[in-house]
Parts: sequence; C-alpha cells; structure tokens
Amino acid sequence: KVITDAFNNNNLTITQMIMFDIVARTIRGDLKALLLSSPIRNVILWAETDYASLILQEAIDCDVLGPQFIWILSSTVQLNSFSQGDNAKLIGILTIEPVVASAVNEPTNTTLLNAAYDVWQQYEPETFPGTENVNAYALFTFDATWLLIRSLEQLCSITNNHSSPCLSIVNDSFCFNRRLLDSSSLFDIINNNTFLGVSGLVQFSANSTDRVSGIYYIVKNIQSLSNELNYVPVLVWSSSDAWTPHSQQNTIIWPGQSLVAPTGYATIAGVILRIAVIEAPPFTMTQQVADANGIITTKLIGYIPDLLAILQTNMGFIPNITFLPANQSYDGLIDDVANNVYDIVAGDVTIIAARREKVSFTDSIYDNSLRIIVRNTASASPNFWFYLRPFSMGVRLCILGSIILSALLMYLFERKANETLRHRSIISGIVMSTWYPLGTIMGFGVDYTVRTGAGRFLTFSVFFLSLVLIATYQATLTSSLTLKQTQNIISGIDDIKNGKIP
Repeated sequence: KVITDAFNNNNLTITQMIMFDIVARTIRGDLKALLLSSPIRNVILWAETDYASLILQEAIDCDVLGPQFIWILSSTVQLNSFSQGDNAKLIGILTIEPVVASAVNEPTNTTLLNAAYDVWQQYEPETFPGTENVNAYALFTFDATWLLIRSLEQLCSITNNHSSPCLSIVNDSFCFNRRLLDSSSLFDIINNNTFLGVSGLVQFSANSTDRVSGIYYIVKNIQSLSNELNYVPVLVWSSSDAWTPHSQQNTIIWPGQSLVAPTGYATIAGVILRIAVIEAPPFTMTQQVADANGIITTKLIGYIPDLLAILQTNMGFIPNITFLPANQSYDGLIDDVANNVYDIVAGDVTIIAARREKVSFTDSIYDNSLRIIVRNTASASPNFWFYLRPFSMGVRLCILGSIILSALLMYLFERKANETLRHRSIISGIVMSTWYPLGTIMGFGVDYTVRTGAGRFLTFSVFFLSLVLIATYQATLTSSLTLKQTQNIISGIDDIKNGKIP
C-alpha cells in the first residue's frame, strides 16, 4: 500500500508487474514473452541482492538484457557470479542506491562514527569488516537508533520532575499490545531533534516518513575496465541539487557499449512487418516497369510507398507489402489488423471513434477536409449605358430607321391636309413629322393629330411597333438583371478551372 500510494502521489502508473517466486526461485511466467510484448524497454529490478542475481541470470538465459533492454537495479550484485561470456550483456546496467553523505562529499559526524567503530571493535572485533566495507544501511540504522536514544533522553529529562516514570508501557502481556503512554511527546521531540549523524544531516517531519534533508542517492554504471566488469559512479542525487554528474570524467556506457542514450522504446529493426496498402490515387498506385532484359513488372508508386521506403531506411524493418484493390472496404482493413492478418495498414484511412476501439492510429499524415468556396463580392461600379443592353446594335439601327421612314411618310401624307405642317418650311415640317413617330413610340403623345387615312394607318403601325418594342425591352432587361445576379454562382471545381470566377 505504501508503494502504491507513493506511485500515485508522483503520477506513476504501473501497467504490468513481473513477479519473482522466492519459493520456486524463478519468474512467474515467461520472462522473455512478458518483456518483448511491452513497447517499453526499461526494466526496474526491485529485489534483494540474492534474488537479483538469480533474476539477472534468468534474463541472460532469455537474452533480454542489453542491448535490447535497459536494466535498473535497486542494489548491487556480485559480478563475478556470472560467466565471462555474459559480460558484454551486463555492460550498461544501472544501479540506484541510497548512500551516506560522505559518499557524495557532504559532511558527516566523523567523531561519532569513529566512536561507534571503536565500540564495535572492542566488543566484536571478529565481525568488524573494516571502515570501507560497512554497509550504508548499517549507518542509517545507527543514526535512527541514535536519534531514538537522544529523544528518549530528552523525554526523560522533561518528565523526571513528575511522580510517574518517563517510560510507561501498558498492556505488556503481549508484545503487539504494548504502547508507550507518552508517545505523542516522543514523536514531537523526534521531529524537533536535528543533528549531524554518521550518514549525514538527520531531520524528520510529521508529514513525511523520509528525512527532510540529508537524503542522497548514487547511480552506478556497469562498465568494462581492463577486461573486468566494475561499478562506476556516474550520477548523484540530493534533495538540494537533484541529479548531477558524479565526476566529469565518468560517462554512462549504455547497453551495446553505446554513448548515445536509447529512447527506452522497442525498436523494429530486422522485424518483418505485414503491411497492407490499398489502391487510392495519388497515395498508392501501380506502374508497369521494364528492366534491362525487357521483363515487365508492376511497381507501387505514390505517397504511401515513398513514405514506407523512408520509414524502412530509418527504422530498419523488413516490409512484406500486400497490395489490395480499390474495392476493398476500409472497415475490412481495420478488422484484418485487429485479427492479426496484417500488422499495419498504410493509406488514407479515416480515424473515427469506432475504429479507435479496435486498433491504434498514428498521427495523421495528411489533412482531408470539406471546404466551401465563396466568392468575395467585388464593389459594383456604375454602368450608365446598361439600359441599352437589351437591344442589339442591329435592333437599335432598325428602330432609328423606322422613325426616320415614318417621319418622311408622315410629312408626305399630312403636308397639305394638316394645318400644322402646311405653313412650315420643308425642314421644319420634317422635324415636326419626326416628332410624331418618336412621341408615339415613347407613349407621351404629340402636339397635333393626323388628318388623312394614310396618316392614321401609319400612326397605328408606329403604335403597334411601340407595343412590341416596350414588351421586348422589358422582358430582355428583366432577364439581363436576373442573369447578372446569378452569373457568379459556381457548381464545382470545373467552373473555377474554366475561369467562371476570378
């Protein structure tokens, strides 16, 4: 529960855990299948040292160490327990362990440490391993014990003036029922008790089970030095500086003896991929190609084959491409990938929710959208001669000729019978005669009336011509205005290609 809470508090999600059976002393399940089925290539081995050696040996036997995987251990293991032929696979393994302050050149209480070593050597000299071989956890335990002693001493110094003893324990008939009466005061003293211990600065808080400061971790990298494997310190972590290089001379050697940090994800170099492509110009098409011997073969061309060629060059997979006809349904392709018929489908496959439930999609390689094209209406410039458009030039000349002819005939018919024309000169009479058909055609009338039968017939003819011209003019003008309002509407891309709109 504590581990799960710590992961949740740091936004870490565990999708898969591989268990080691400490009774059978082996991994539960197929270690190789479990690791290769995951897209991640980082393995965190959290186990005691003895078990870690067994797990590493099983990983060697399954060939799931470097250079395929990066292993991070929580403790160091004896490297001489593995065969010489396995050394290359162990290179690049990282270990991360808590260390005392002196291991990272931070201050410690050397006086207290030397006093503890003196007591150890005085009473149990046969168990003392030497100052360089004392485990860091022993020093952590010493500081925890020393903190408890100091806190109890301080608690007793406060309660000595009272009648009750400083250490009162109840329900001592069974060990798990024992309880310190004044435990809250003891915890307060512990949280307020700060000192420099043998492992570094010791300080606790009521809100955390770890030290407030004085926490240090070191990362060691398994490297080959003089044909022997060794742990080389490469990184140091502290609560104040986070991760920093342990030494400028020490660099991390990654699995495969590479200096380039791997991505941590699975690669597909050398893996055969079953790829399905569908005929869909311009993404995937076929072309007949003749070689030097005249043998004609079919070659895939288009955006998708070019993309697959670039991916193959960069990723190193082996493509097994199946070309499918254009009548193949896209939903059928999705089902084929879900049913392991193909590994990948490359093409213009639309990403929709129903398909996402069956397979995974890459990022889109192109955008496919529906667009509406609307012409930006230009500002209309006035056309003062638009009213002449309903009649062509021939019609206008015909109307002019009709007016002139009608004027001449009217002058001949009415010159002697009509008093308005009788006393006028020839030019003045012709002008007045021209005024008559012009006024009749326009419909506003004239200043005199005809007197002869021929003149009345000519008036009827001119009036009838006026009706025809007005009706034709109105119909043509209305049609022209209607066409002007609709002439810029397009029905497809061909209208744009043909220049119907700018």
